[in-house]
Amino acid sequence: MSASDPVADMLTKVRNAAMARHEKVDVPASKLKLEIVKIMKTEGYIKNFKKLQEDGKNTIRIFLKYDDDNNPVIHGVKKISTPGRRVYSGYKDLPRVYNGYGTIIVSTSSGVTTGKKASEKMVGGELVCTIW
Repeated sequence: MSASDPVADMLTKVRNAAMARHEKVDVPASKLKLEIVKIMKTEGYIKNFKKLQEDGKNTIRIFLKYDDDNNPVIHGVKKISTPGRRVYSGYKDLPRVYNGYGTIIVSTSSGVTTGKKASEKMVGGELVCTIW
C-alpha cells in the first residue's frame, strides 16, 4: 500500500494504534519521519522509538505512551501541509495548538523543530502537523 503522503500515513498509523491501545507500531523510515518521531519523544507523546532494518527495509518502531488509566497520551494528530496544499508561516504567525497544550511541528531551513523553538530562533517554515 503506497501512500502519496507518507508523513500523513505515519501519523494515521500512530493515531489508530493509540486508539486501539497497541503497545507499539511500525512505520517505514525516512529522515523527516525520524525527526518528527524524535520531537514526539522529547515532547513526551511517546515512550520511545527504535530504528530497525528488516529485510533491507528501514522501519521505525514507535512505542506508545499511556497514562495511569490506560488512556493514550496522544489525544489527536492533524496533518496541516499536504502534497496538494503546502502551508507556510512566518515565525510571528505560528499558530498555537490548544492554547499551548499541544505542539506544532515546523520544517524550517534549520531543520524540523517545534513551533516554540522556531519562534525562539525567529525562523518560519512549512507547518507539518499538530499533536495534542
